Amino acid sequence: MKVLAIASAKGGVGKTTVTANLATALSHAGQPVLVADLDPQNALRLHFGLDPQAIDGLSRATLAGSSWRANCERSDRGVAVMSYGVLNEDDRTLFEEHLATHPDWLREHLENLGMVRHAIVLIDTPPGPSVYLRQALATADMALLVTLPDAASYATLPMMESLVDSYTEGRGDYQGHLHLINQADATRQLSADVAQVMRGLFGERFVGSVHRDQSVAEALAYDQSVFDYAQDSQAAADLMEIAKTVLARLCAGVQAP
Repeated sequence: MKVLAIASAKGGVGKTTVTANLATALSHAGQPVLVADLDPQNALRLHFGLDPQAIDGLSRATLAGSSWRANCERSDRGVAVMSYGVLNEDDRTLFEEHLATHPDWLREHLENLGMVRHAIVLIDTPPGPSVYLRQALATADMALLVTLPDAASYATLPMMESLVDSYTEGRGDYQGHLHLINQADATRQLSADVAQVMRGLFGERFVGSVHRDQSVAEALAYDQSVFDYAQDSQAAADLMEIAKTVLARLCAGVQAP
C-alpha cells in the first residue's frame, strides 16, 4: 500500500476535483485505489456519484468505534471511497480531539482494511494547517501540493512547504512532496510565467499542469469523471499524464504481486 496526501494552502484551487480524477485515472490504469476524505466539507463522495444524502463515513465510524470496512463504498469507476461523513459541531469537535490525541489513527485504520500491497490510497485534506493534514502527512509516503497559477497562490508556496516539512519532521520513510498547477490558462501570461518559475524552482518535483477546461466542471454536473465525459479533452490528457508520473514516483521499486 502506498499513500498520497493531496493538500493545498488555500481553498478554491480544485484540490478535491484533482483528487477524484487522479483516483479515476489510476483505476483506469489497473491500480486498486481507495480515496479517503479528511475534509469536513464531505464533498469527495459527490465526485463519484454517490448518494449526496448519506451521512455515514470515517468520522462517524470512528466515534462509534465501528469498522471502516463497513462504511467503505465502491463507485462505478472501480474506486473505493471512504467519505468523511456528516457530523454536528459537537461531534466534529470530539472527532478532531480524537485525531489530535491519537497520532496513529489514520495509519492503523488503513492497515486494518487489509488492502493488497500495490494498492494506492489518496487522501483529500482541507486547505492549510489542520489536525487532518497532520494525520495525513504522518501516514503518507508522499504529498501532492495543488496550487493555481496566480500571484496569491504562488505566494503561499513557501508557507505550505514549511508546513509540510514541519508535519513530516523525523519521518525517514517520507518520500517528499510534489507540485501541481491546476486550471492553467495558456492564453494568460501570468499563468505561463508561474508555471515556468515553478518548473525552474522545483525541478522534477513539479509534475505538470492541468489546463483550465470546461469539461471538468461539466463532468461533475453529470456525475461523471472527465475521462468518461470528455476522454479527448485537454484536462483528461493532463490528468492521465500526471497520474502516470505520480504513480512512477510513488511506487518506484514496488511491484504488484
